[in-house]
Amino acid sequence: MASFAKIGLNNKVIGVHSLHNDVLKDANGVEQEVLGIDFLTKLHGWSIWKQTSYNTGGGVHKLGGIPLRKNHAGIGYTYDEDRDAFIPPQNFPSWILNEDTCLWEAPVAKPADGELYNWNEETTSWDLIA
Repeated sequence: MASFAKIGLNNKVIGVHSLHNDVLKDANGVEQEVLGIDFLTKLHGWSIWKQTSYNTGGGVHKLGGIPLRKNHAGIGYTYDEDRDAFIPPQNFPSWILNEDTCLWEAPVAKPADGELYNWNEETTSWDLIA
């Protein structure tokens, strides 16, 4: 299945739709994003769509394929045209966008001691869950 993000105002993802891959195939059997966009535009009357990959996260394709647009889109994500990437909503105001993964990261690394932690935005630190 192929996934497409419906893009609304301010490049926000307002929906994600799946299509059978056959819809994307041209006369030579090659998948073309534009064919999916054309199909969805005719079906929904909305013309702003971007293909997204369920198997892509943090700029890596989990099955070893070519990653598509850094992350699988979800409702509330933003499509960044300059990066050609889907960026999730920012977790906390202090978190920083990793340009390689297009994911938000805490300004302080989470302890890797096997314990459970919650982010404390007030202190910009990780609090141990008791």
